[in-house]
Amino acid sequence: MLDGQKTVESRFATRRYAPYQRVQKGDIVLLKRSSGAIVGICQVTYVWFYELDPESWQTIKEKFTTSICAQDNKFWQDREKASYATLMRIQNVKPIPPVKFVKRDRRGWVVLHENLGQLELDLWK
Repeated sequence: MLDGQKTVESRFATRRYAPYQRVQKGDIVLLKRSSGAIVGICQVTYVWFYELDPESWQTIKEKFTTSICAQDNKFWQDREKASYATLMRIQNVKPIPPVKFVKRDRRGWVVLHENLGQLELDLWK
């Protein structure tokens, strides 16, 4: 994502876990390495939510394979049991100096603040 190739972030789940129906246009997203530090920040510009069925799977594959960098069949095989998908178009992706963030669970998506209004940042200039 930090290199600009991936323009849509995707999350597939068997249940309605965040970010499903929780993320929205304008949200600020912190980018964290798996088992590592926060290394970037971006902004969500558009969101698609899917309850997955054969038709929606086909739509996602046709419209988003390139933008989510999912040309490898293993990507799709690893997600074939999912029932829900969240796709987020992102922009203003910026690397930041690594910030340690201790997270003790396996959730891939954590909502830090909700319903507080969006944080105004001057990072996009």
